[in-house]
Amino acid sequence: MALPNAAPVRNYDIPALRQLDVAHHLPAQSSYALQVELGGSRIITHAAGSTIYDGEGHAILDAMAGLWCVNVGYGRPELVEVAARQMAELPFYNTFFRTATVPPIELAAKLAGLLGGDLAHVFFNNSGSESNDTVFRLVRTYWTMKGQPDRTIFISRHNAYHGSTVASASLGGMDYMHVQGGLPIPGIEHVMQPYPFVDGFGEDPEAFATRAANAIEDRILAVGPGNVAAFIGEPVQGAGGVIIPPASYWHKVEAICRKYGILLVSDEVICGFGRLGSWFGFQHFGISPDIVSMAKGLSSGYLPISATAVSREIVATLRASGEDFVHGFTYSGHPVCAAVALRNIQIIEDEHLVERTRDDTGPYLAKALAERLAPHPLVGEARSLGLIGAVEIVGEPGTNRRHGGGGLAGPIVRDACIARGLMVRAIRDSIVFSPPLVITHAEIDQLVDTIRTALDVSAEALAALG
Repeated sequence: MALPNAAPVRNYDIPALRQLDVAHHLPAQSSYALQVELGGSRIITHAAGSTIYDGEGHAILDAMAGLWCVNVGYGRPELVEVAARQMAELPFYNTFFRTATVPPIELAAKLAGLLGGDLAHVFFNNSGSESNDTVFRLVRTYWTMKGQPDRTIFISRHNAYHGSTVASASLGGMDYMHVQGGLPIPGIEHVMQPYPFVDGFGEDPEAFATRAANAIEDRILAVGPGNVAAFIGEPVQGAGGVIIPPASYWHKVEAICRKYGILLVSDEVICGFGRLGSWFGFQHFGISPDIVSMAKGLSSGYLPISATAVSREIVATLRASGEDFVHGFTYSGHPVCAAVALRNIQIIEDEHLVERTRDDTGPYLAKALAERLAPHPLVGEARSLGLIGAVEIVGEPGTNRRHGGGGLAGPIVRDACIARGLMVRAIRDSIVFSPPLVITHAEIDQLVDTIRTALDVSAEALAALG
């Protein structure tokens, strides 16, 4: 279990570290002007269970599980021990040139068992972005080797997030990312997202599911079915705003892909490893993808590792070609990362965290949201699936009208949450959360009650937006 009273291993000079942060460190996806203005980042020094601690001594319930990833919680000595043991035995060797090490072989076999069906083969990377980069090259290579080189186009969704590399950011549909670096690259089409609260407000769920799925078929027909390689999507869009599609949406999408012989890619970087109450999100929705990308919960963030699972048919085509798949990374299948991922999966199994999320904590969170947040006058919708959720902030009850034209409310409420000891994320006019799977009922109560308090104290600032 998580260490109950973890403490920093040494004393830190926090003011000096904040100065060094400004002077030398460039944080990910940040405003570097704001970094200077604030005098450096908030520095997290240690953590235990579902709680992180900053350099000023504040205890913060981490309702984001780091970055959607620390599924087994912080302070797991089992993961420290297995990393040290593997480092002592073999800290590194590559998987190039017909070599391999023990942990990635064992991990690939374990993942194939959890994925089930035809997803029998696994390629390892270092991050979710790289996993989807691998998807991009693998799919195009597959179609070329299959004798259909014109199948190069990917279909994705507006507001989707699939990573930050050139290829994965292009696969994503976030306009603010595309304006930097001249993205997206050619060959990627984006269609509407299945976001009922924004794009289907008041619409019958089944009719909306049909409309959203039909947008994919319409684009396939527009660009030519013989030119389309794959459709990629997250079962639940995480960074897009915890967008939970109507129940029938994914079945309709799968049927369209099969109709036109298009590969179906499930991006499980956030949804995988128990987040939705199933090992993988595609299992929750009852579909059978051809390729699955995964990361984050694979190691619960303890070490960087990701994976791309591939169907038997795709691998059979690659093998039949006799050609090399000239793709990979120095640290693909890093033995220490793979060993930690294996032990992490064992913890999830031993502690029944998938079942606990499905049968206990997930329903408890949903009930708390429905009873204590959904009735709030500033809340347009409070939704969740398993242990991922969102609260939509609105300017008028019963509508989806936003304060001040939209996009400004989330950060106000987020900052009020953090000031009260709860780490959540703001995405436009919503607050999203994805806590560790080890979260307790009492901590879920704290999560929900803190958001409600933050809404109350933010009411005046939100009203001022108009």
